[in-house]
Amino acid sequence: MKVYTTGCPRNCYSTCTMKVYVENNRLKRIESHPGNQATREGPCLKGLSYIERVHSPHRILDPLRKIGWSGEFEPISWDVALETIAERLRHYRAAFGPQSVFYYNGSGTKGLLNIVGTAFWKLYGGCTTTFGDLCWSAGLEATRLTLGENKHNAPWDIAKAKLIVLWGKNAAETNIHQMPFINEALDGGAKLIVIDPRRTESSERAQLLIQPRPGSDGAVALAIAHLLIRNDKLDGEFIDAHVHGFSEFAEMVEGMTPERASQISDVPVGYIHEIAGLIGEVKPVTINAGFGMQRYTNSGQTMRAILALLAITGNIGKPGAGWIFANLQSHIFDKVKDPIAFYPPKEPDGVVRVSVSTAKLGRDMIETDDPPLKMVWVERGNPVTQNPETDTVLEAFRSLDFRVVVEQFLTDTAREADIVLPAKTMFEQTDVINAYWHTYIQLKQKVMDPPGNVKPESEMYFRLAQRLGIPEKDIIEECIPGPTDADVEAFLKKKLEPFPELSIERLREGPVLAPGQEEVAFSDMVFQTPSGKIELVSQQAKDWWGVDPLPTYVEPEESIRQKTPESGKYPLYFLTPNTKDRIHSQFNNLDMIRDLSPAPFVEIHPEDARSRGITDRTMVRVFNERGSIELEARYDYSIKRGCVSVTNGWWISEGGTVNICSLGRETDMAHGAAFHDALVEVERAR
Repeated sequence: MKVYTTGCPRNCYSTCTMKVYVENNRLKRIESHPGNQATREGPCLKGLSYIERVHSPHRILDPLRKIGWSGEFEPISWDVALETIAERLRHYRAAFGPQSVFYYNGSGTKGLLNIVGTAFWKLYGGCTTTFGDLCWSAGLEATRLTLGENKHNAPWDIAKAKLIVLWGKNAAETNIHQMPFINEALDGGAKLIVIDPRRTESSERAQLLIQPRPGSDGAVALAIAHLLIRNDKLDGEFIDAHVHGFSEFAEMVEGMTPERASQISDVPVGYIHEIAGLIGEVKPVTINAGFGMQRYTNSGQTMRAILALLAITGNIGKPGAGWIFANLQSHIFDKVKDPIAFYPPKEPDGVVRVSVSTAKLGRDMIETDDPPLKMVWVERGNPVTQNPETDTVLEAFRSLDFRVVVEQFLTDTAREADIVLPAKTMFEQTDVINAYWHTYIQLKQKVMDPPGNVKPESEMYFRLAQRLGIPEKDIIEECIPGPTDADVEAFLKKKLEPFPELSIERLREGPVLAPGQEEVAFSDMVFQTPSGKIELVSQQAKDWWGVDPLPTYVEPEESIRQKTPESGKYPLYFLTPNTKDRIHSQFNNLDMIRDLSPAPFVEIHPEDARSRGITDRTMVRVFNERGSIELEARYDYSIKRGCVSVTNGWWISEGGTVNICSLGRETDMAHGAAFHDALVEVERAR
């Protein structure tokens, strides 16, 4: 039995390092690896389920072709699959132009080899692709506007904090390796505040749990700032030296009194005073904001308002203090940091048409013209389930002539394909990965050969480029490695050349901290903003995104406070959080995970349920004008009244696809997806 060091490439904070045991081309065991200080507790349940995932009997092992209109698939050879795709590509390029082909790539896995797809489409002559992001772009941009770049202290530094605020983050489920460091701080006397409409596992040791009305967090933050300024709980020297726009900010927050914020947010006035007292008195303070909170139409401004609390109290650039959202210090291979936030609709090279908003995927696909979209290629994503407005995304996909999906299982998106190409798993091709919570660079080693007729995506592109008549020299020069393992390693070694401390040989031994990484971010007090300071007033915010230069509060577009016809018919806020059992729509098809979460359900406060004649464990319909889902209702006193919650990621076939009820619209900055602007009603199923 051989033992290898590797790293998990999923879209997850932890990016765990692990040891894997392989015998006769089969995974036998997965264990923790001591070389990664951030993930020393070892892989989560999802990580342990890789053994089933790799060897699942439901895994796609051959190219598949849809049989007529039956919805069934038949296996075909790679020659037939690639030649069919090549014929379609030649036809669409000749008849409509290369931009009639739509390239959709998600964030299902990390890796340097992910750039191969873009390289292929440039060789093809161009394509149409997306801008914006489903995950975190509003928060990225809010952080960049305020601090100049996205980085934060090392994960273990939070153990030095004396006050920790988990603002819209449920680390116990979505960032489980952070919890030991938080518990270390609490064991040493630190205090914990959790701000979340749900009482989650993360709040079990909290001194204070605040449950604001969804989308109103910005008002709470500004009221806290109001009290800090009024009570002179500031770091004046820090403000004078490092903060731009404090006087304008102070004048603005005069109007956001605790009483006004309480009316907006439903948070009792006393709680606002209590949290302001703690932030004003206790040092150092770390605020960790979750991704879900920045998926509202006002979320960029909300994140800026929360960041301001750290700026005016001097809790930046010090051990145990700071802002935790995204740590891009390991993104050393990127030409531009925070690229998502910088991409409004444009054509950066005149070839790739960046014109489809990820947040508005379905409608933008349908409305794209000159040329219209004829074909889609999907990889590393499941947009039918995970993008807003599922029914419109389905309509858009079904209006195309031809669909190719690269996948390991027959997901909702794969079932819409004309051809499905079998994707590798993380164990079947070597790659280099980074992270966005810690700063380790890791080698994701090939530890076994792909089963069946599975080929890595880079080889698919290489073979397809050959069939299109592109010379091999041009293919390789455009950063598509050849089909052998040696070709892939040569590609990776070239990418690592600028970083001698990151050789393939060194990375085989274990993870390496990124060159130049800072354990305490901004300790040099250098801020890459126009003023060179932390910016509470940002002219870029106005010029780029049309919002107020100050982080003012604006009500979300879909809200019971907007007094629209929809708010009268649909009085419940629809929360769609992540769960520890899945990464969005991945893993729940595995028996190991399904045993723990066999079916979707909606959490509802018993008082909201009883007023609708709904009893515990009965079937209900969750609906709005966009669609409906039927699932079991479960009483839950821990959720704020006026809210209901269904975890995201359930497939259509599982009956809980939450994005049937969401609307494709963007956040106030950086073209994020405002999933959480969503109101619904719940009634007994007929």
